[in-house]
Amino acid sequence: MLKIYNTLTQKKEPFKPIHPGVVDMYVCGPTVYNYIHVGNARSIIAFDTVRRYFEYLGYHVNYVSNFTDVDDKMIREAHQEHTTVPKLADKYIKVFYQDIDALNVQRATKNPRATHNIPDIINFIKVLVKKGFAYESNGSVYYRVKKFPTYGALAHESLDSLESGASQHVTSKELAQKENPLDFALWKKAKPGEIHWQSPWGPGRPGWHIECSVMATKYLGDTIDIHGGGEDLAFPHHENERAQSEAKTGKPFVHYWMHNGFVTIGKDNEKMSKSLHNFVMVHDLVKHVDPQVIRFLMSTTQYRRPIQYSDDSLKEASSNLNKLRAAYNNLNYRLKGAEPGLDSDVQQKVEQIKDHFKSAMNDDFNVQNGIAEVYKLAKLGNVYVSQSKVTKDTVELLLHELVTLSSIFGIKYQAPKLNDDKIKALIQKRADARKHRNFKLSDQIRDDLKAKGIILEDTPQGTRFRRE
Repeated sequence: MLKIYNTLTQKKEPFKPIHPGVVDMYVCGPTVYNYIHVGNARSIIAFDTVRRYFEYLGYHVNYVSNFTDVDDKMIREAHQEHTTVPKLADKYIKVFYQDIDALNVQRATKNPRATHNIPDIINFIKVLVKKGFAYESNGSVYYRVKKFPTYGALAHESLDSLESGASQHVTSKELAQKENPLDFALWKKAKPGEIHWQSPWGPGRPGWHIECSVMATKYLGDTIDIHGGGEDLAFPHHENERAQSEAKTGKPFVHYWMHNGFVTIGKDNEKMSKSLHNFVMVHDLVKHVDPQVIRFLMSTTQYRRPIQYSDDSLKEASSNLNKLRAAYNNLNYRLKGAEPGLDSDVQQKVEQIKDHFKSAMNDDFNVQNGIAEVYKLAKLGNVYVSQSKVTKDTVELLLHELVTLSSIFGIKYQAPKLNDDKIKALIQKRADARKHRNFKLSDQIRDDLKAKGIILEDTPQGTRFRRE
């Protein structure tokens, strides 16, 4: 049985979906004012891996991840780039898709944008005001935290300690507008010249927290199975989402709260973030590092653990990925010319590996133990194809399971492509084999090349080749 660590209860709990065979999952997406960095990519990849495992188990996953396309950062960046907030968002959403495609991240079922859901946001806030959970103050609307009795449960902090901490970070001007320093903005009054929408409280724009509550409940329902994001979002963002949503609907908002660990960098293991200016942009990194290596590094570390990003960690990921690629190539190479039949001993070992793989992944997506089973499968394949005779069904079984299990980690395999020098070397090897009347080797080289799309043509002037 699959168990998930729930941040709210701080324990692993058996996964029981709301709707049998379906997983409704919401993951906080980026604020699209710049490129995503490796730290952002960690969360994206972690939850894509979770999603892929659910699909491997046979679930249909409704995966929603938002774009925050209006906030203070968007407004500042648009001003600096001499453009509008919508145009800035369009620019970076396009690049976001390019970057996640490079990392082999599956597209979300839906990527809603905050600015495309303004009427729903306003209506949501109206309900909170009517119920007494929110109040208008000088053109802005704030959530009344003290009215929500379990506020702080996700952060595992008391209301008093949170209130004390908040008071140190709120300006006197903000405090004058709020009933409590912890109260947070649902609707922000627009400053002169800022992008805004009309509302019952005057021109303004939504606060950051409200958009996720609105889009999660709009597209997935009042109660959802899983809500994910980086561990820095647990408080205040997810705490505020929970308070807003449950105040409006009167129902539990999320059954399983999942939070991934940070990416750290440097000798002091600092959290990678734009605010610390220690980030590496994915858009730049994929230009000189194989995106599959980046993906492999991120997807083979259990999602709650931190990842140390460095040249050494990338080299280790590359080395381990190449071991799997080599096994895939070895199996492909022996597929042609394999005899009919299935090796029952190998089949039994494959089933054992699959069982151990599922046991690992069912333990809160323990990908480290999961990928260890994939390595075992690769080793089994390498040992099998080293035999003088192999059977086609056995090789196909090994290939299928290697590809299937690897795909959960986002690994894609491609049959090796031969360059002209390698082809010429094989043609010479074939010519030498024919000279020594080793026609079996000669025919094998010809057939292997044909399987790779290379056609040999023997002419009086020598052997030529062409690609199909």
